[in-house]
Amino acid sequence: MANTTSVAIRKKQLETRLNELNVRLHGIEKTLDKLPPADVEDRATEREEDEVLEGLGTAGLKEIEMIEAALARIKDSVYGECTKCGEAISGQRLDLLPYTPLCRNCA
Repeated sequence: MANTTSVAIRKKQLETRLNELNVRLHGIEKTLDKLPPADVEDRATEREEDEVLEGLGTAGLKEIEMIEAALARIKDSVYGECTKCGEAISGQRLDLLPYTPLCRNCA
């Protein structure tokens, strides 16, 4: 497991990101729930925008899932350990992907 100080910092980063994602997804949901415009051309444009928002929402949900799993690993005192091989995940990798469950070799 990574040292306690870095785990506390990473936990705070993960919780902050989780909150940001929840706010963003709520906004996306609100936008998608709006009634479509009456104009056919406007509806076509809005449908394209909706598809983009749906893609962002799906990616956001996946990231939320990964963050929640990382927070569970912190709770279980195994954060920073590769879930596949058990080796330590480098600090550099955790800096880039704080929710990653895999070391560079196993990814």
